[in-house]
Amino acid sequence: MPGIDECLLEAMALPGARGAALVDWSSGLALGTAGESPVGDHETTAAETAELARAAAEYESFAPAEPERIPDDGSGRTSAGPPVEDLIVTTRTGYHVLRFVETSFDSSVFLHLWLDRADGNLALARHRLRALAEGLVLR
Repeated sequence: MPGIDECLLEAMALPGARGAALVDWSSGLALGTAGESPVGDHETTAAETAELARAAAEYESFAPAEPERIPDDGSGRTSAGPPVEDLIVTTRTGYHVLRFVETSFDSSVFLHLWLDRADGNLALARHRLRALAEGLVLR
C-alpha cells in the first residue's frame, strides 16, 4: 500500500500528467505535491481546488444530505464513503481531476491531478486515480 509520495509519483506516471497533489479540502493545505502547479505555486493551487472540492462535497445538489450506504465486498457490511467520487474541470489546455479519498478517520482529503489536454487520457486518469485513492495509506 503506497504512502503519499509513492501515490503522487504513480499519478505523475500517467500520460500527460503535469502535476499532482494530495489536498485537505477543509484547510486548503497540500499534504504532498509532485510535478508542476498550474499557477506556479502548489499552495495556491491547493487552496483554490479545495474551495471547489468543499463546494461539491457540502452542497446538497451534489452530495445528498444523508450519505449513501455502499455495500462492501458482499459481506453485508456497508460504508458511507466520500460524499462525491470525483470532479472533472476541463480547460482549453488541460483537465483537472479531483478524486476524493476515503479514510478510516473523518477525512476531507482528495487527490488532484492536472493533465495536459493534448497528451492526457481522461478515462485512464479517472480509473488510475480511483485505484490510487483506494490503496493510499494515510498515517
